[in-house]
Amino acid sequence: LYGYASLRYFQRYRSRPAVVLLSVITAFALLAEAMIAVTYSRSWHLSWWEWHLLMLVGFGFVAYSSHVQYRREGSRSTLFNSISLEETLKRIRDEHTEALEALVDALERHREGSADGEFGAVTARLGDRFGLTEGQVDVLERSTEALAAERSQILRLGALVSVGNEARVLVEDRELLRRVVDIAGAAFRPDAVRVGLVEDGLLHFPPDLESGSAQGSPPARSPEAEPNESEESEPFRVALESLEPVEDGGIGARRLILPLVVKGRAVGILEVCRTGAREFAQRDRSVLESLASQLSIAVENARLYRQIDTLFRSYMSPEVATTLLADPAQAALGGAIVEVTVLFADLQGFTPFSERSSPEAVVEMLNRYFGAAVPRILEHGGTVIQFIGDAVMAIFNAPARQPDHALLAARAGLAMQEAIEELASGRPEWPRFRVGINTGPALVGNVGSPEMRNFTAIGDTTNLAARLEACAGAGQVVIGEATYAQIGGRARVRSLGELRVKGKSGPVAAYNLEGLRD
Repeated sequence: LYGYASLRYFQRYRSRPAVVLLSVITAFALLAEAMIAVTYSRSWHLSWWEWHLLMLVGFGFVAYSSHVQYRREGSRSTLFNSISLEETLKRIRDEHTEALEALVDALERHREGSADGEFGAVTARLGDRFGLTEGQVDVLERSTEALAAERSQILRLGALVSVGNEARVLVEDRELLRRVVDIAGAAFRPDAVRVGLVEDGLLHFPPDLESGSAQGSPPARSPEAEPNESEESEPFRVALESLEPVEDGGIGARRLILPLVVKGRAVGILEVCRTGAREFAQRDRSVLESLASQLSIAVENARLYRQIDTLFRSYMSPEVATTLLADPAQAALGGAIVEVTVLFADLQGFTPFSERSSPEAVVEMLNRYFGAAVPRILEHGGTVIQFIGDAVMAIFNAPARQPDHALLAARAGLAMQEAIEELASGRPEWPRFRVGINTGPALVGNVGSPEMRNFTAIGDTTNLAARLEACAGAGQVVIGEATYAQIGGRARVRSLGELRVKGKSGPVAAYNLEGLRD
């Protein structure tokens, strides 16, 4: 048994070498040798002395190695950790981790001023619990400060990542700044964070862009303010003019002022206030400068996205606009053959109505009609290509791909007619829309000159859609055979038979779309 114990401890020694563990292995080996000597010795007296001598050497070796280990560590609590099982060591490590976490939490509360004296009390209690010397307690305090700083740094780096993620979200820049202030305020506690914006040449600090003790701070003015402004605004002026960070120390507090720069111009200020006289370490400055840079990029992206989004949404649905923002290659210059569904709609009887009505009445009618029809196209994913007098052309499955484009176009056509019928109710003199829809390949892309381009779809599919629209009656939606084939059994139609249309050598099948099944 002593020999088996030596072997097992030797296996432990190979994975976790330690002086005490080596001495224990030696002691067990000597005890095994002593047992053999007692068993096979011819002299009882000799074996008795040999037994005690070997035990003395073994336990003396253990005592000596323990003494060496004690002088090295200065504590008795960890002398025999090396001979512990993994389960025991895991429990010990868990206890140490729990103790360190409690110590770090106490240190953070102490720095925030919410628990004065707690850190010292927790340190002393842990020193007694683990049998630490004063020197080891001092080392523990320094290690805790380093661990707290590392945890804080990880939290702040995580805030940088979160700000970068917010920059990719399509939101108003004010809403973006509110989110960033919440993120930064939580990451840089107990420091207070606030954001100021340059509006009409003046620097303002909106109350909803403040966190922590920054709330209620006095407002400041930009360099364009009155010359008799207070000293409070001087650091802001320097930061806005130089576009460089400015560290300012006041009574009982310090603050770091970082300009937010877009296209080489200051658009705002990121201010971080720290109570007490502690200066901002270089590590803190670097992270905060990175945060200001990220925030500047986020503001620039938000404003740019809003401009592009406003432009796109004048012509296409929000889903299509978002898709193009994510993948601009889908709207590249030039053209490509794409299967699309084309929708044409115009007003039957528009010419007679125009002849008997004033121009103002005609424009009012068109604006009200298009104001009701276009949103139905956009909400079903269509892209409005152009207006031609009283007609509107839209395509589906371009520039963004839509697997169910034929069904979307059919829904849009029916929704248009429903909206127009409701709008024109009580106005029998107003003309009514007629809609033609066709599906097939078309050359889709930007056509025109370098000075002016138009995104459109060209080909027989587009021409046939226009011809089907001409065959439709007021309030009807006429679809081609390819569109009907893609919609399948969901369409409730009435066949119009084989129609002869201009530009086609043979007859084409057409259907009056009366509704869609769920």
